Amino acid sequence: MLAIVKDDYDAMSAEAASLVADRMQKKPNLVLGLATGSTPLGLYRELIRLHRDEGLDFSKVTTFNLDEYVGLPPNHEQSYRRFMGDNLFSQVNLDPRFVFLPNGMANDIEAHCDWYEQQIGAAGGIDLQVLGIGSNGHIAFNEPGSSLGSRTRVKTLTRETREDNARFFASPDEVPRYAITMGIGTIMEARELILLATGENKADAVRAASEGPLTAMVPASMLQMHRKAYVILDRAAASKLSGEYVHTYHAASLVRRPR
Repeated sequence: MLAIVKDDYDAMSAEAASLVADRMQKKPNLVLGLATGSTPLGLYRELIRLHRDEGLDFSKVTTFNLDEYVGLPPNHEQSYRRFMGDNLFSQVNLDPRFVFLPNGMANDIEAHCDWYEQQIGAAGGIDLQVLGIGSNGHIAFNEPGSSLGSRTRVKTLTRETREDNARFFASPDEVPRYAITMGIGTIMEARELILLATGENKADAVRAASEGPLTAMVPASMLQMHRKAYVILDRAAASKLSGEYVHTYHAASLVRRPR
């Protein structure tokens, strides 16, 4: 793992966008895994700017999203399909044929999860997967205790996760109790990972994931086993990491050497 520490959220987002854009330029038909939530919004804004101002081309890129709530139709204002449409898809030149998201309204969700895994395989696997981290250490909706070899499936959301996401809904009772999520095994098969975290409220989870033991109780700790995992943080999210920092990777980045 490389922990890249930036001064603030905007700098963190620009760093992540620079890495994504670099991979897209090197491989125009990149298979890109995407995340939702407030943390990657800055990344998506910067990718939109790069497309608009510098011609970053998405036309051959294939995307797979990590997760979706069960029971929310695609046009619901809190569905992840709606989120991605509003915050990225509608503003870049992605080909709709190459855009994949779980369908929380599928009639047979188990069969749909199997189909989703098959589509990832048919695309050649995910080249670069963007991740966030929950305050309890979850990645995607793989809550603490999730199988470290899990595949795309339905998960019951913990009370903590539902409370964290309640700010997006009119009331806590409206937060769905279930979600479709890529599994940890699926995520770990991506060739590269970018985990983004911002704010002091994520500092404990970041430290547990980066420096703690490998454990299913902190699903993000599995990133320690990945060959190419970049943890891009603002200073607040990095505030509880230990160890010395050196200038490496991008010249302007402070990067902690992996243990």
